Amino acid sequence: MLLALLELKAARGRFLLMGSVVVLVAALVGVVSGFTTGLGDDTVSALRRLPATHLAFAPDVATDQFARSLVDDTTLDGWRARPGVRATPLGATITRGTTSRGTEVDFAAFGIEPGSFLDPAPGRLDRPDTVVISRQLADRGVRPGDTLTVDRLGITLTVTATTARSSYGHVAAVYLPIATWRRIRFTTPGAPAAELPHQYTAVALQADPGTDPAVADEALHTRTLAVEEAYPAAPGYTGERVTMTSIQAFLYVIAPLVVGAFFAVWTVQRQPELALLRAMGASRRRLLAHTLGQAAVVVTAGALVGAALAGAVGLLVGAKVPFSLPGTALAATMATVVLTALAGAAVTLRRVATVDPMTMLGAGR
Repeated sequence: MLLALLELKAARGRFLLMGSVVVLVAALVGVVSGFTTGLGDDTVSALRRLPATHLAFAPDVATDQFARSLVDDTTLDGWRARPGVRATPLGATITRGTTSRGTEVDFAAFGIEPGSFLDPAPGRLDRPDTVVISRQLADRGVRPGDTLTVDRLGITLTVTATTARSSYGHVAAVYLPIATWRRIRFTTPGAPAAELPHQYTAVALQADPGTDPAVADEALHTRTLAVEEAYPAAPGYTGERVTMTSIQAFLYVIAPLVVGAFFAVWTVQRQPELALLRAMGASRRRLLAHTLGQAAVVVTAGALVGAALAGAVGLLVGAKVPFSLPGTALAATMATVVLTALAGAAVTLRRVATVDPMTMLGAGR
């Protein structure tokens, strides 16, 4: 290992160049990972914060459930009658409005039953046309006591409280009584007032451990998904995940190719030195450890610097863009970069293991 470190010092220009490439790849992977997580949070954080285990949708809707599914009171009552399950209606729709301060905002209206297990602020939605906003709207200057008028419908909502940051489809989530949500969802602008259907996007469930919702699906004619399984139904979630993970995958492929190419050239240039070490009695295992040790030092150092750069980007962009890079996710990402890069370096081990010591004793003449 001492010889490996001495070679690193002697050829520090080459290794610094290689290390710089690893730094850039690691930093780029970290930044992409941060945007992937951030975009995912910005799309489904409101769903993640739902204190529910499952969502029961209409049976004939296989995709875009939040936009297309409608369930009625009969389905809701059926779920409420099931043992081991607590059920409450849930409405979800994206709309826009204008605050009393003149600020135009897009928001995701989540209709809930006041006092149910979905209520984020018990006691704050007991009056009609009240709303609890998420932190994103508070950051835009919306405060309790302000009003929010839904565009085209003229429905005026009074802000009563603020809850944690949550969003759906990249817009801030707000929580309002399910009756108010039905007015937003089913009222047609300019049409005469009519009785609104008692329908909801889904039935939110809290199922006891061991309860199988599939048994009730047959009887109640619903399609029940775990909350996590419903994430792809959120607007843009699947497309964004596929795009960002594809970019990450390409970067994971680039890392071993670049590192492998560098160490392949480096090994060819060091053939005489490796042959001399073999002629002096160095074992193949020692030469392999020598080569991998060099690669590990360069790759690990580059990944650490790249992780620091990715973290700095996260601090720089702050809350301006959807970026989230927890320490565990960053560590896992950098570990993957190191392992894939070392896998690329391992390609050169065959040439190291088969070096002929006789080349230093004139066998090649």
